[in-house]
Amino acid sequence: MSGFRRGVRLGVDVGRARVGVSRCDPDGMLAVPVETVPRNEHAVERIAALAAEYEPLELVVGLPVNMQGADTASTLDAREFAAALLTRTRIPTRLVDERLSTVTAHAALRSSGRTQKNSRSIVDQVAAVVLLQQAIDTEKSTGNPPGDTIPLDEESS
Repeated sequence: MSGFRRGVRLGVDVGRARVGVSRCDPDGMLAVPVETVPRNEHAVERIAALAAEYEPLELVVGLPVNMQGADTASTLDAREFAAALLTRTRIPTRLVDERLSTVTAHAALRSSGRTQKNSRSIVDQVAAVVLLQQAIDTEKSTGNPPGDTIPLDEESS
C-alpha cells in the first residue's frame, strides 16, 4: 500500500438518465454502493449532500472514453458534470477512465441471477463501485492516483 493516500473517496458514474454513487472506507479496502441519483437539475446538489455526509478526500468521476482511449459523445458531459461537482463541493475531483465499468457491472449482476430489467435501479451504483475499486487498486499498485484532477482554472459553473 505504499503511496496510497488514506481517506474516503466517492465514486461517481455519470449517465444521461442516472448517476451511480459509491464510496470506499478510509483504507480503500472495499468500494460499496451508496445511491442511484436521478440525472436532473438536482443531481449535483444530491451528490454534494452525500459528499457532506461522507467527507471524502476526493471525488472519482468516471470518464467514458472509447476502447482506443478517445473521447466519446458522453465524455464532454462527464467532464462538465465533474466540473459542476467541483464548483459546488470544492472537493478535489479526479477524472478516471471508466472503460467497461458498466459492461462489468451488467456482467456481475447477470452472474448473480439478476435480469437486465430488474437491475436498472442498481446497475449505475455497481458501475460506480467498479470504477472506484479500479481507481483504488491502481493507486495501491502504482503508488500514484489514477486519472487526472480537474484544475481549478478549468472549472465551469
